[in-house]
This record gives sequence, C-alpha cells and structure tokens, in this order.
Amino acid sequence: MSCAPAGRLDRRAPYFDNRRVSSSAAQPPFRSGYVALIGPPNAGKSTLVNSWLQQSLAPVSARPQTTIRSLLGILTLPSAQVIFVDTPGMHQPLHRLGETMVGAARSSLRDADVAVVVFDATRLPGTEEDLCLKALAGDFPPTFFALNKIERVPTAALPSRLMAYQRAVGNRWLIPISAADGRGLPELLERVIEHLPAGPMYFDAESLTDAYERDLAADLIRAACLELLRDEVPYQVAVRIDAYQEPDAEHARIEATLLTEKENHKAIVIGKGGQMIKRIGTLSRQRIEQMSGRHVYLALRVKSLPGWRSNDRLLTELGYRSER
Repeated sequence: MSCAPAGRLDRRAPYFDNRRVSSSAAQPPFRSGYVALIGPPNAGKSTLVNSWLQQSLAPVSARPQTTIRSLLGILTLPSAQVIFVDTPGMHQPLHRLGETMVGAARSSLRDADVAVVVFDATRLPGTEEDLCLKALAGDFPPTFFALNKIERVPTAALPSRLMAYQRAVGNRWLIPISAADGRGLPELLERVIEHLPAGPMYFDAESLTDAYERDLAADLIRAACLELLRDEVPYQVAVRIDAYQEPDAEHARIEATLLTEKENHKAIVIGKGGQMIKRIGTLSRQRIEQMSGRHVYLALRVKSLPGWRSNDRLLTELGYRSER
C-alpha cells in the first residue's frame, strides 16, 4: 500500500522567518534551485539538512555511509526555495552498492545549481577529501566549502585545522560551521541563495521533501541498524518495506524485512532471545514517529539475501539504484 510523500511535516526553523510574503517590484527576484551537498562519509551532510529544515528527515548515525541514496530536502523562504540534495559520502567503492552511492553523488553534483562540500573538522584532509575535490574538476556549479563539527574541536586547535582545509581548497570560500548547534549556518545559506538563479517555486511552500514516508522509514530503520549493530554487520543489511498502511492521519502500520547478505548474520541481527531486533525496532519506531508525527506500529523480521550489494537487479528492487 503506497503512502503520501512526507511533504507536510511540521517545520519551525530558528534561523529564518519562513512565512511567505507577497511579491513586489521593489523586491529582488525570487530565487530557486538545487543545492548538492557532497563530502566524505560521516561529514554531517544529513545533520546539516535536518538543521536547516528543523526536521529529522535525513537519517543520521555516528557511523559513516548512513546515507546510501540521495534525498531531497526543501526549504521555502520568502525570497527563495532551496532544494537540498543530500548525497551518499564520497569514498572508494568496494562493491556495486558503493559504486551506486558514489555515482549518485556525482550525478547530483552535475545537475546542481550550487554545490556545498562538507568536510569534518575532527579529522585532517585525506584520501576521501581528495576524492571530493577531484569530483569538482572540470565544469561544476558555484561551490562553497563548509568545515563542519567545529563544536568537537578544541578551541586552540581550530585555527590550524581551518588552515589545513584552506590549503586543501585553495582560494575558494571556506566557512567553519556546526550543524549541531547552528553556528555558521545562516551565513552559509545566505551565500548559497545569492548564487541560485532567479526562478519559480518548484514545490508547494509546505513541502519538505519529494520522498515517500515509506522510503524515509526504510532509511531510518537502516540507520538504527548502523547504530546498534557491531563491526561490518550493519553495512550488509538492507531494509525492505513489505507494507505501509495508514488507517487514519494519526497512525501508521509498517511491516519491514531486514535482509542480511550473509546467512550467519541473521542470528546477530535477531540477538539473544530476540533482544537486538527488539532494540532496533524500538529505536526505529521512535525516529519514524518523530519524522512522521504519527503513532507507529512497527513489525520487523529478518531473512538472508546473499550478494545483494553486488547485484544490480536486487539493488534496483530495493530502491538503491535507478533503472537506466
């Protein structure tokens, strides 16, 4: 059973007045466009989108590669509509899923009106940062660089960390930000909007995304797996939504299957006496309820689907890869 796009969730951004105002000849033109957020895994791109939207829309966890497919986040202001494209982290792929993730990030960059490259201030520039910079070679949109997670860097160490990233990006604009506490976000957004083209409102003013709640639910369940499972097990788990029912506006019933790439991982996902699958279910339900504003009944089961990360057909069926 299909469900409606998650486009009318509550939003109360603390940084901006989102009320629409009537147009006037004295006002600057309305600006709109797509903003690709790229960066290494776990740089905080999804947290940045959630902070701007003031909504737990994009899945986040402490582990890298939580985002495995692009997601739109729509911010409508009196003067602009900013369509953020939250992309998977840039990394060296080891399987077809990884290639699909990197391909999605590169494709979003090619199609964007503006790009924001998000780096992690808690680490020095390295191989994955170089991959992001190489992706910008050639014809690319106006690009700005954000050094995120500054709240985690000791004050005395921050200037040298900024200098290291400034050397990496050259004379291009770099701003320190914290997606967690909001520092630098208004300045970054202002610069982004200045470089969007004049254009129409592509989505209804109340829309937050073009994604369906069932797809967002799958991503949130996977994020819970990443957070609670150990080692490499969670990266080999896919989530398939088997049923998404909405008996009324206040309730949803979701049935989902966690698909493990290896047969022996099923027992790990289930846990002793079913405790792990119960923890995954509880955390997932809480986050889906926060995202959707509904009371959620969530039923999870586990089965093996060997080789799904390297199978184009299975990746397409699971929604991680588009038909070409």
